[in-house]
Amino acid sequence: MKLSCTDTRINSAVGLTALITTAGVDSIFIIVSYLLIIKIVLSIASPEERKKGFSTCISHIGAVAVFYIPLISLSFVHRFGKWAPPYVHTLIANAYLLIPPIMSPIIYSVKTKQICKAVIKILHPSATKN
Repeated sequence: MKLSCTDTRINSAVGLTALITTAGVDSIFIIVSYLLIIKIVLSIASPEERKKGFSTCISHIGAVAVFYIPLISLSFVHRFGKWAPPYVHTLIANAYLLIPPIMSPIIYSVKTKQICKAVIKILHPSATKN
């Protein structure tokens, strides 16, 4: 855009507006959805079922956060980090590309008992010999 020799403020404003609108609408829908889910989970009579419902919500919130936090960070660094060193842009971009696909399976597999037992067995073999 620097090489275009024209005023690029309109393009920047449109890009920023699209980002804020998209992230804003997504955020509103996500918040409303989780509020409705929490309302329904709290109406469940059984404490065990409530715990299971909240456990599922926590893992979903973690997966959403793992996706959106690097995305928002990348957007802000790209938009406002003109004076930041180039390695900051590279680091945030790589975090956005690598963290969500790496963390998502970890977040969802932590709840699986078989996977937890296998990881404990690998990391601490003497704990399972009893």
